[in-house]
Amino acid sequence: MADIPIVPTFITVHLGAPNAPAANVTVPFAEYIKNVASSEIYPNWPPASLRANILAQISYTLNRVYTEYYPSRGYDFDITNDTRYDHAYTPDGEIFDSVSLIVDDIFNNYIRRVGAVEPLAAKFCDGIITRCDGLQQWGTVDLANKGYTTLEILRYYYGDDIELVENAPLADNTPSYPGEPLSRGSFGNDVRIIKNELNRIRRNYPAIPEINSTSSVYDGETEEAVKAFQRIFNLTPDGVVGKATWYRVKEIFSAVKRLSELTSEGLTIPEVERVFRAELSVGDSGVEVETVQYYLAFLGYFYPQLPPIPITGFFDDTTRDAVFTFQSEYGLPVTGVVDIGTFASIEREYKRTVADLPENYQSAVGEPYPGRFLVEGDRGEEVRVIQRYISRIGRVDPAVPEIAVDGIFGPQTRRAVEAIQAQLGVEQNGAVGPVEWVEIITRGNNI
Repeated sequence: MADIPIVPTFITVHLGAPNAPAANVTVPFAEYIKNVASSEIYPNWPPASLRANILAQISYTLNRVYTEYYPSRGYDFDITNDTRYDHAYTPDGEIFDSVSLIVDDIFNNYIRRVGAVEPLAAKFCDGIITRCDGLQQWGTVDLANKGYTTLEILRYYYGDDIELVENAPLADNTPSYPGEPLSRGSFGNDVRIIKNELNRIRRNYPAIPEINSTSSVYDGETEEAVKAFQRIFNLTPDGVVGKATWYRVKEIFSAVKRLSELTSEGLTIPEVERVFRAELSVGDSGVEVETVQYYLAFLGYFYPQLPPIPITGFFDDTTRDAVFTFQSEYGLPVTGVVDIGTFASIEREYKRTVADLPENYQSAVGEPYPGRFLVEGDRGEEVRVIQRYISRIGRVDPAVPEIAVDGIFGPQTRRAVEAIQAQLGVEQNGAVGPVEWVEIITRGNNI
């Protein structure tokens, strides 16, 4: 799901029940709402009643879109026209003038609970033939005739803790899947989001190990949590978040949070905010700055023209100088500011370099990177290699404890790695990723 709800330019409607072999139609969002409203309510109802019903229809629809309710279940549409599941949509159906005018005015407004992000799953029924816990359409007429305002009608049915969001942004409905699998060594906002979602899921499925979600690195513990999730939900337990795993996580996360129910636990801003802002410059701080620094620090091991920078999460003059150099080397406007274009170029170059890790690491430091994080519990020759270089460092650096070179990544090795990470200014998680690998072997070779 996206960071904040948007109103999609178009919406794809399945003309039948979810599993029915029916056609899909893609229509402008506002036209869809006009059609639904004209199919479900009467044009001569009081204006407050019409607006309350239409806002419920908008919010319910946006909830389906925002939570990727159907795509996360493997479908290629946003909503159905089967009233057992969704709204009544009639292709080429009549649209009432009074409804059309109201929709044009409020189609990018929606309801949400105070403190939550997602549009309310504003369920409703007619209130005569069928009754429900949500809005009762005929009941809104009585309330409007008694002088209730639109918001008072909505709060009557959905509770006093709802609020109206007005003028939500319009945008294309872009799928949330990042387009390529996430695995060990991946870094960035998508990793952080998947970690947060797995941590919430584990409250219902405690066999999934807890993850340190403050880091944006896809490390060993993330891989193990993904494998546990995959085993529970009958996916191939390869520890890689491909498209199938991504959307299965979304589906289960939405289910445990009840995001498609009136009783939703609610999404908060920290759970959904994107790491990267539109522009980063001197004085900014946070995870997004740390992301840029991580990429540039990594690239600096292979491209000596890039000055070394510590990973502090604070955009200082040293970071700006590294950005200046990167922009100059890659033909970008030399501003020292990381806008979307610069960030995309830095990330693209990082991913290209990571893809060539064995060759690059062999030429840069004399030892090929194993292509994955080394973590406590690992065994083998790769562990023995890194222990050998840590042992050299420990003999001259009292801050780094000396370790046995036995090929077993135990607590002693982890503590030594944490000490080196503290000197690097990176997260002290005790794992040997690409940055740690190069640093340890480079320092060891210089002793």
